[in-house]
Amino acid sequence: MNSQFEYQESLNSLRFTDEQKEAIARRAAEAARQQTRQARPAHRRPVRRMALVAAAAVLVLAMGTAGATGILRSAVEVFSPLFGGAPAQTEIIDQIGYPVGASDTDNGVTVTADAVMGDAYNAVIVYTISRDNGTALLPEGTSGDMLLVRGNGTDLNVLGGAHGGSHFVVENPAASSIQLVETISADVPINDCTATGVFEDICKWDEATGEAVPVIEGKWKVKFQMAYEDSSVTLGNGETFVQNGMTFTIDSITLSPVAYKVDYTVDSEVVWSDSGSGRQSEEDSRQMARYFENVEILLTLTDGTVVDLSNAGGSIGPEDGVTVCSKGEMLSEVIPMEDMASISVGGVVFPITAE
Repeated sequence: MNSQFEYQESLNSLRFTDEQKEAIARRAAEAARQQTRQARPAHRRPVRRMALVAAAAVLVLAMGTAGATGILRSAVEVFSPLFGGAPAQTEIIDQIGYPVGASDTDNGVTVTADAVMGDAYNAVIVYTISRDNGTALLPEGTSGDMLLVRGNGTDLNVLGGAHGGSHFVVENPAASSIQLVETISADVPINDCTATGVFEDICKWDEATGEAVPVIEGKWKVKFQMAYEDSSVTLGNGETFVQNGMTFTIDSITLSPVAYKVDYTVDSEVVWSDSGSGRQSEEDSRQMARYFENVEILLTLTDGTVVDLSNAGGSIGPEDGVTVCSKGEMLSEVIPMEDMASISVGGVVFPITAE
């Protein structure tokens, strides 16, 4: 059996202003990666792309207290500023988004799970963190790209592997509330499970000392249902392509207006070096590129725009002479299915017909 390792690479995976994107790019280069939050069979390796707008820190397992019910906001109100507010986009958000409103309070600060949206294998959750007395939540001069949170994040309690990331949205540094956006992608269905968000201390990264300093102390535990509508379609039925002297078989493509997942099998078994250092060796890096990273996924829109989806997280693992892989995550914005013309994997094109 092969030990799991941490694969590091940043991804700006959500929709922001140009200024926010620049800040994310700066911090993502410094950010440490979370370890996989859920159990995966030992022979499979997680491959993650996480845009963590915080400096290096690993989320620490923590326990909070039971939550109450928060203010219920509509899914459109929660997601439109993040994933697009055009009429077609808000219509989709209204259809598949699920308002939550579950919350927990500690030390005068409340964490509320506002809403969740996604498809069978991918989801995005928006949390609001607010100070109950209405005063400023953050110290003066604090921006979202300085923040990180301890805790194990959102646990879906499903039997499968998962990858994802999180970032803070701070529209007004002097306001009494901010948002935490968390994305999760899994290799098993997640749209009908119970989620538990566990967080401890909101911290600010101190560049001078190279340490995370708590600016909001507390422990919060929020439990809610991932009861949103899956609007995905399934493509692919054993189509093949040849690359690097190997044959790749496309087992299935799951595509929705908010996310995608591509499952494929390679006709040779990947062999890991198992150096034992916990770091990816040069040989493992080459293997990862051959079997996973170099598999191109392109989404072509009806207006001719081509969206490169190749830089995605997922999993890769050897099984009885072959290698089973899965790549996918949330899209950067809501894209109506009628605006999608085709998706290609390794050069194999699959037309998309909106129903």
